[in-house]
Amino acid sequence: MEPKSKTTAMILCWLLGAFGAHRFYLGYTGLGIAQLLTCGGMGIWVMIDLIMILTGKMTDANGNALQ
Repeated sequence: MEPKSKTTAMILCWLLGAFGAHRFYLGYTGLGIAQLLTCGGMGIWVMIDLIMILTGKMTDANGNALQ
């Protein structure tokens, strides 16, 4: 499996974070659905995820670091 792109995850989070697009991209389907239903935790969850992606703390669903 190819590593997921940190840049792609960041762009998806910034533009479509309220819909959980970055979580679906990273393989976290359940969390993607939760973000979709809560509009990204009213923006708070999206900001936390964006910070985690930028600092390198976010991994894909298999635990692999973003490239």
